[in-house]
Amino acid sequence: MTALPDLAVTGSTGVLGGMVARQLADAGTAQRLLVRDAARAPGLEDAVPVVFSYADASLAVRSLEGVKTLFMVSGQEAEDRLRQHFTFIDAAAEAGVQHIVYTSLYAAAPDATFTLGRDHYATEERIRASGMDFTFLRDNLYLDILPQLAGEDGVIRGPAGDGVLSAVAREDIARCAVMVLRDPALHVRATYNLTGPEELTLAQAAAIITAETGRSITYHPETVEEAYASRASYGAPPWQLDAWVSTYTAIAAGEHAGVSPDVRALTGRDPLSLAAFLRQPQLEPL
Repeated sequence: MTALPDLAVTGSTGVLGGMVARQLADAGTAQRLLVRDAARAPGLEDAVPVVFSYADASLAVRSLEGVKTLFMVSGQEAEDRLRQHFTFIDAAAEAGVQHIVYTSLYAAAPDATFTLGRDHYATEERIRASGMDFTFLRDNLYLDILPQLAGEDGVIRGPAGDGVLSAVAREDIARCAVMVLRDPALHVRATYNLTGPEELTLAQAAAIITAETGRSITYHPETVEEAYASRASYGAPPWQLDAWVSTYTAIAAGEHAGVSPDVRALTGRDPLSLAAFLRQPQLEPL
């Protein structure tokens, strides 16, 4: 290629971004892989690694020059993640990016129970104010992480009560993202709610994991006070503890309930259920 591709993808060294990058490459779509370390970039056909940083405005502008469409995976959880998002969005606008496809959160709102949902909403608002076209993929909690919620004793602990969530597989999110990225003009200013095909309590999820994996998994509903106490030994900062606990209280509040048709509408395929997800081989990051 004589020029850098005008489609840029962040997160290609992670699971979700890696899935998107792989599917784009398989479809023959040239892409610019924005990475912190070029040596870690996946080796994909017609994919050019370019070093960038969410937090370094001047580097971000240089890395985005000539980009028309940008797939922005939300940054790693950090106390200053929202500031990094703002820096990167402002850099994208300065560089002349025309369209951002952002991985947001289901039920993102300024008063979301899940504390990180507030950051996603603020990020959306910054993108709206930037003047760039946008598409928001509002992802429910990842189906992929449900088996990982159990401790070594096989117990999922958290203050989710009997609330339900409609968790979605990252590979379904990736398929949706690729459909948008390959023809972004069809999705200008659209917001898609990406969910799985079912609502599950954590007790129901535990029963399905047990049946499909043979590992005995149960759910123990904690109080909020118990949840903070049981996680205090990790030495995490207060903002992180709040995020961990509010993941569950958001489920209890019903903020991750509801099944959306958007995955099927975008991809033509029904999203994976928890049982179907557990029955298939799991992909590693690129």
